[in-house]
Amino acid sequence: MSDTSTPGSQTLSRGIRLLEIIAASDRPPTIAELAGALEVHRSVAYRLLLTLESHGLAFRDASGRVALGAGLAALAAGVSRDLQQAALPELNAVANELGMTCLLAVQLDHEEAVTLISASPRQTVAVVSYRPGHRHPITRGGPGKAILLSLPAEAWPDDVDEQLRAEIDLSRRRGYALSHDEVVPSLWSVAVPLTLPGQPPASIAVIHVSLPHEEESIAERLKAAGERISRAYGA
Repeated sequence: MSDTSTPGSQTLSRGIRLLEIIAASDRPPTIAELAGALEVHRSVAYRLLLTLESHGLAFRDASGRVALGAGLAALAAGVSRDLQQAALPELNAVANELGMTCLLAVQLDHEEAVTLISASPRQTVAVVSYRPGHRHPITRGGPGKAILLSLPAEAWPDDVDEQLRAEIDLSRRRGYALSHDEVVPSLWSVAVPLTLPGQPPASIAVIHVSLPHEEESIAERLKAAGERISRAYGA
């Protein structure tokens, strides 16, 4: 398919995509790696990076690898501010009570979910870091599958097969989604759907290297947190 976008819109799209690639990388990428991921010449990736650096949205370390800049924190502070204020105290409470990282994810588009807020427990032997902005297919992992629980089947991605449909049906009956070794190797996740007015379909989830509590009790704790978030948000 030919690219019918204007040069300006294409540049903007590439710049946004560059930020997404950096955010999703396990380690800061090089300019050459960014160019490869964007499928553009290295000089194009370099010019895009210079623009992002000038706005504080990206920076290069001493080795030349690229990381997200502090300017993004100022932008992120305004994203769903009311929801963040309502959710963060509950996420912290769940994380510290269960000893598991707790997060709130929202549907990003038809096929992906993104972590909006996360909280790590203060005192635990193993802490799983799951930073805001992490994206993954909505059909994989507890947070994404919990979002599917709140959606009609016709709103699901086209690649939902019969096995996943059966899993979602089971999750609906028990009231929560469960996953292991799907988005991040070896990690477990328990998640429940969260519906708030004026917000995309969402979920609350915990992730950890194991399940230190019965999955049913974890789900009940998440549901209670969801109810408190809804009240604090004014739902």
